[in-house]
Amino acid sequence: MKISETFNWKRLTPDNGHYFFGYYDRNPWNPSQTLHLAMKIPQMNRLPQPGELAEIGTVTADGGYVPLTTTRAWCHQQGCMELFLKHTKNDTFIYNDFDLKDKKLVANIFEIGKGIIARYERPIYAMSPDGHWGVSLNFGRIPRRGYSYADAPIPLNQPIPDLDDDGLFLIDLYTGESKLLVSYRQMFDIHPVPYGLDDVYIWLNHAIFNCDSTRLLWLFRHCRNPLAPQWQTYMYTVGLDGSELQCPLPQVYWNGAISHQIWGRTPREILIDAKWRDNNADYVVFDETKLPLQAHLISKGFGPMGHTVFSPDGKWLLADTYPDAEQNQHLGLVNVATGELTKLGTFRHHKPAGYPVDVRNDLHPRWSPDGKFVTVDSIHDYNRGIYLLDVSSLVD
Repeated sequence: MKISETFNWKRLTPDNGHYFFGYYDRNPWNPSQTLHLAMKIPQMNRLPQPGELAEIGTVTADGGYVPLTTTRAWCHQQGCMELFLKHTKNDTFIYNDFDLKDKKLVANIFEIGKGIIARYERPIYAMSPDGHWGVSLNFGRIPRRGYSYADAPIPLNQPIPDLDDDGLFLIDLYTGESKLLVSYRQMFDIHPVPYGLDDVYIWLNHAIFNCDSTRLLWLFRHCRNPLAPQWQTYMYTVGLDGSELQCPLPQVYWNGAISHQIWGRTPREILIDAKWRDNNADYVVFDETKLPLQAHLISKGFGPMGHTVFSPDGKWLLADTYPDAEQNQHLGLVNVATGELTKLGTFRHHKPAGYPVDVRNDLHPRWSPDGKFVTVDSIHDYNRGIYLLDVSSLVD
C-alpha cells in the first residue's frame, strides 16, 4: 500500500529497526536544516523497562543515519525530548537521560563531534522558539508511562505533591539556572473546581511555549487511581514572568471532546481539535484573553481526533488522525484562508498484537523551520520510521 498516489513520500531512516523523533509540537531540525534528530528504540511491543537504552542520532534529507549517543530516559510517544540548541556555534542538542550516580533525571548537552559537554540539572520538557528558555516538570508524577520514563517511578505514596516546592520550572538555557515558575499551590488557588481535588492523584503534562516565547501552557490533571488513570484535564497558561496565571480550558470543555492543544499564530491564540458538534473533530482557535471562550472555526476535521499545528507562516495547518477502523492513519494539509483540506497521505498502522495503548505510533506531523518540508513518524512499513514530504509546491 502506497502512502499516496499523488505525493512522493520518502523514508529517511533505515529499515533495520524502529526509528522515530517524537512529538508534534517541536522542531527536530538543526539551525541550518541539514540534520534531523532521530531515535532508534529496541522494541515497540511494551513499555520501556528501567535501564533499557535507546539510541540517539541524526538523519539527513537523503536518508543518512548516524548514531551518536544513548539514553535511559525515553518513551514511545515523546522520545527523550531531544532538541537542537539555538545559541551554540556548532550543532549541539539536548536530550533527557537518567544519571546513575546522582539517581535523577537530567538533560545532557551533546555537541556533535565532541560528545557530552555539559548538562542541565533538570530534564527538559520543551524549548522556547527563541531558544532561550526550557520548561521542566516532574516526569515521575506522570502516570501515563508512554509519556514518562521507566527510571522515574510513580510516587504512589504521594498523591498530592509538595504544593509549595513542586510545579512548573523555567530554565535559562544560556546559564542553566532554573526557578519554580508556578507552584501547585498557585494552581490550586485558581482551580475552577477546588473541591474536586480531594482524594485524587495529581500531575502536570504537555507544557508548550507560545510563538513569541512569552507564555507557557500546560495540562493539570488528576485521577483516582494512577495505576489505571481515568483523568480530568485543566489547561493553564502563564507568562514567563509569572503574570496572568489562568485556566482557560477547564474539564467541562474537554470532557472527551478535545484531544490536543497547542499555541497558535499569535502570542495569545490557542489551537485545539474539538468534536463539540459531531463525531469528527473541528480545528478551532480561541483567544485566551477573551474569556469565557469563543471558538472560531479554521476547518472541519477528517477524523475523531488528532494532532494539529500551524505552519511557520501561519497560512497552513497540518492535521493527522488516529487509526481508523481499517487501522489507517491519515494526514491532511489545511489552507487556513479557505478551510480546504488536502489529504497528503494514508499510513497503515501495523500495530503489534496486545500492545499497551501508550506504545502506539502516532504520526505527530512536524514542519521544517522554513515551512517547506513535513516529517512524520510511522509504522507504515512495519518498522517505525521517519518519513519526509516536500510540500514547497503546495504552500508557495
